[in-house]
Amino acid sequence: MRALHRIVDREPWVLDDPVSLALFGDLVRARLEAQPDWLQDPRSTALRGHVLLRSAFAESRMRDAVERGVRQCVALGAGFDTFAYRQPAWMRGAKFFEVDAPVTQAEKRRRFARAGLTEAPNVVFVPIDFETTTLAEGLAAAGFDASAPAFFSVLGVLVYLSEEAVDSIFHFVGSLPAGSEIAFTFTQPGGDVRLALSVAAIGEPMRSHFEPEDVEAKLRAAGFSEVSLLSVDEIRALLGPRSDALSAPRRMSLGAAIV
Repeated sequence: MRALHRIVDREPWVLDDPVSLALFGDLVRARLEAQPDWLQDPRSTALRGHVLLRSAFAESRMRDAVERGVRQCVALGAGFDTFAYRQPAWMRGAKFFEVDAPVTQAEKRRRFARAGLTEAPNVVFVPIDFETTTLAEGLAAAGFDASAPAFFSVLGVLVYLSEEAVDSIFHFVGSLPAGSEIAFTFTQPGGDVRLALSVAAIGEPMRSHFEPEDVEAKLRAAGFSEVSLLSVDEIRALLGPRSDALSAPRRMSLGAAIV
């Protein structure tokens, strides 16, 4: 979705991520550029908007956290996120932990190595399975300091975890020192049935759905003192004025919480 943003949409970029284009070969890019019409239908533009908005929001919150002194940033279930390869100047002096399933992480690193891109020295890759290894154990083994505040980005992840695993993540981050923060997406009941069926068919069933008030209650119980859940209008405002077809989805659950 981020790579397609650079191919079919116009500036200003919701998320400035030219590095994402390196994930795909020249042949794939040429095919997309030759047949862009299907990428402009409402369903496609809303899905692309969803991916871009959540990442832009999380990176904005991460910048704020670093500027107030946080020096550990963690991306959970990072997937093909490219932040490790395009870090801005404000990230200097901070450490970036990228957590994901071993196979996914290895494939992304292989693709970037093939494209000639190198990983910054402040990046630590942490290959763990959230359901079998606790976040605390995996991060501790990678050198994470639980006595210092940290920022966590958890995008497109919670819906695929059990409620117990979601609670575990919230409680771990909530147990960290004051100033720690989590930016996240969650999925409410009654969402996109087609999408749910599609991801289930490839072995990633959606497992956890929460009402906003339940998410806030969980976060408060886990130790967070400040919880912000964005309204639909607030999310749409993040797009800003557009001269292209890019749109925000009709339903999107996005928020952040600070210890």
